[in-house]
Amino acid sequence: MVAQLGASALAARAHEELLRYWASQRRSGRLPARADICPEAFKRLLPTVSLIDVIRRDDGTIDYRQRLAGTGLYSVYGREITGMKLTDLYNSAAADYWRTELDAVVADRRPRVGSHSMAWRGASHVSTLWLRLPLASDGCEVDMILGYDAVIGLKSERAVYSSGIRAA
Repeated sequence: MVAQLGASALAARAHEELLRYWASQRRSGRLPARADICPEAFKRLLPTVSLIDVIRRDDGTIDYRQRLAGTGLYSVYGREITGMKLTDLYNSAAADYWRTELDAVVADRRPRVGSHSMAWRGASHVSTLWLRLPLASDGCEVDMILGYDAVIGLKSERAVYSSGIRAA
């Protein structure tokens, strides 16, 4: 339990760091664009950072695709997730959960934070404390989401928090 509390405190600090950086990129109340984000500013978090494309269809529905997934997410998902849509990545319940959360980021144009169990993948001992930040090329309409997942419960989570570099 003490290890979990330590990991949660580290996750909260990482969330605060990335949220502060994102907020510093806003101009006159407008959302930052992907072009405004400099990954070097949060280098230590990159292993579990993701970029999610917001795909608007002609019929008005929205879908989401992992444009980029940090190397630390491979150990969480057990595979490469870059390029995958929600339905390719998750079972239906988990996909519905993420669709609801991402839809709220898009509609509200505001950050969201939460916790998600990886039980759907058979890893009930692993969860993510997640942060999703809206990005907009035009400053208004969300077209991408910057994500950060603090992984709790993985044996290698200490390596993910320290540098993201693991021994071969």
